Amino acid sequence: MSQYPVPNSQFPIDKPCRSVVNDPMFSQTKENANSGIFWGWYVVAGSFLLHAVSYGARYSFGIFVQPLTVENGWSRTAISLAASINMLFFAAGGIYAGRLLDRIAPRWIATAGAAVGALGFILSAFAGTPLTFYLAYGLLCGLGSSWTGIVVGNSSVGKWFVRKRGLAIGIASMGISFGTMVMTPVVGWIVKDYGWQAGFIVMGLTLLLPGVLIAQVFLGKMKPEDHGLHPDGEKRVPAEAGAANGEVPEKTGTAPIGEALRDSRFWVLSVCQGTAVMTVLMAFVHQVPYALDLGIDRIAAASSLGAIGLAGFCGQFFFGWLSDRLHDPKYSAVLGYGFMAAGMAVLLSVTTVEGLFAYALIFGFGYGCLGPILPIIASGRFGRERMGSVYGLLNFFVAGVGGALGPIVGGILYDALGSYRFVWTLDIALLLAAMAGMLALKRKSDLSGS
Repeated sequence: MSQYPVPNSQFPIDKPCRSVVNDPMFSQTKENANSGIFWGWYVVAGSFLLHAVSYGARYSFGIFVQPLTVENGWSRTAISLAASINMLFFAAGGIYAGRLLDRIAPRWIATAGAAVGALGFILSAFAGTPLTFYLAYGLLCGLGSSWTGIVVGNSSVGKWFVRKRGLAIGIASMGISFGTMVMTPVVGWIVKDYGWQAGFIVMGLTLLLPGVLIAQVFLGKMKPEDHGLHPDGEKRVPAEAGAANGEVPEKTGTAPIGEALRDSRFWVLSVCQGTAVMTVLMAFVHQVPYALDLGIDRIAAASSLGAIGLAGFCGQFFFGWLSDRLHDPKYSAVLGYGFMAAGMAVLLSVTTVEGLFAYALIFGFGYGCLGPILPIIASGRFGRERMGSVYGLLNFFVAGVGGALGPIVGGILYDALGSYRFVWTLDIALLLAAMAGMLALKRKSDLSGS
């Protein structure tokens, strides 16, 4: 009998019950880990697909802003508030999801998220007042998104990799852009031809059916050590990539949550990434109505979100790959923020479809850094074992504060000034500030030497 137990198929997959030698679904041990596909790559595939359906639906929200304004008479501030509430519950739910992720298999969290999020989208189609819309899209979709989003997906991936963590998380994050690229033009077409109610219903079904299937097939295992494996599928415990740069070695365990909250690096990460996410949510919610105000066709305007997804697809791979090769992955974030600022500068002068897509490709490539970079930096500086808890808490401040402020600030500024020009100028200033803050982020060696 092998000394490396894996789950019995009759019981929850995170309960070790029998030898991996006799398990046809998971036949790797320390001795043969390199003879087949390391299970961590299946976790990457599952996270990619889960991100695609979750974020593809969520980032289509901007398509609904003008129809809700025209048909229901709601102001853009009132509609944007729904997106901000969504981000608040997304962030709050991420804290709980992150803590659960350190205790149970991610498939159960993601399955619950797909069901709750789908219910929220479908109920949004029948919302007749801003309040009911806030409850459906803001509360239910927000919670569902938090349990099918990057806290669950990228944290799960991060537990399976050390040396290839940047690449693995980068690939998983590409699902965000893939889903945006595929779903936004489709949702734009549905809304144009069948109405905004049909768009919400389609998004709900898209999240529910594939989401549950993906979670159950790919996300049933927690971490390699539970199955007699080492991170990256290696035969021995690998040294933490970048340990010489002051990151936490894997063998030292984890940083307690209270200790992380007392660490200045936690707050620098929160502020910088939160600022960048604030600009992204401003753009995602308001760039489609901005394009429509310029007289650009609705499907072309919606497709600009897909163009951001296409460019972000490339950026997520690039910035994840780059993070494994830099002296410190924070420089990958700085570069990404720079691309985003350059894209916003282009958006300021947009008057045509071609200009809109030029902005989308530049901004989208830089936006690609956001998905992979936070878990990469967080796991390196605070440890891998409790990555779910730390990442969930970071995400609360990043998405709950920065992400929630983005849509509502954009809506207020537009309603007050009648133009998006100041919104995009503010975004550029915020991104430049985030670049400066990230450059100041210290490593563990820097702190110990001070």
